[in-house]
Amino acid sequence: MEILKVEHLVKQYGKGDNAVLAVNDISFSVEQGEFVAIVGSSGSGKSTLLHLLGGVDRPTSGKVYIQGEDIYSLNSDKIAIFRRRQVGLIYQFYNLIPILNVKENITLPCELDGRTPDKKELCDLINTLGLKDRVSHLPNQLSGGQQQRVAIARALAMNPKMLFFDEPTSALDPEITAGILKLLRELANEKMTMVIVTHEIDFARNVADRVIFMDGGVIVEEGKPQDVIDNPKSERTKAFLQKMA
Repeated sequence: MEILKVEHLVKQYGKGDNAVLAVNDISFSVEQGEFVAIVGSSGSGKSTLLHLLGGVDRPTSGKVYIQGEDIYSLNSDKIAIFRRRQVGLIYQFYNLIPILNVKENITLPCELDGRTPDKKELCDLINTLGLKDRVSHLPNQLSGGQQQRVAIARALAMNPKMLFFDEPTSALDPEITAGILKLLRELANEKMTMVIVTHEIDFARNVADRVIFMDGGVIVEEGKPQDVIDNPKSERTKAFLQKMA
């Protein structure tokens, strides 16, 4: 079943001679339970696209449907509520509230939504993400990997329909990266719908159901990992993968 549909999405910054098309006429869809990895060079439009999908930024034109709802037909307040209830967006820099401890950071979106998290579910989530001994710690008392796990727990606490990750391992050392990728693999095995912007090509090859390669604000190539990564058709895709090897 289709959960996300993108139609002719465009995001332009600036005007006239200074105009930059960060996202240029992109269309695709994501099925329930599918794990889609978006790869490409820095500046290719990957993060901009993810922010448009998650309702963080408005497109210049085009539509984003989540479970059949055109999110940009809503006003800003309703978009924020819709995003909080339907989508978990995990950034590469965590965006934790510095004066709140781990537990408070995790439960904040639920409280903003006017509900109290189920205590058992919250406890299970904290234990699963290895944060049991850190619930009273502030963000500055946590490692980068722990902060990223708090961000993931915060998103999962809302029971979202899908998760969007923007380079979740870019600022982490190799050992911590391995732990985060293991967690993402487990979520993929549970058939959580996910779209992830990543530079981890081997991870995308081994875990993703589909890979999208972006360059210059457009989708150059998409398909199964073994097709896009191992047997790319486009010269632009080949050049990118050679640079990443």
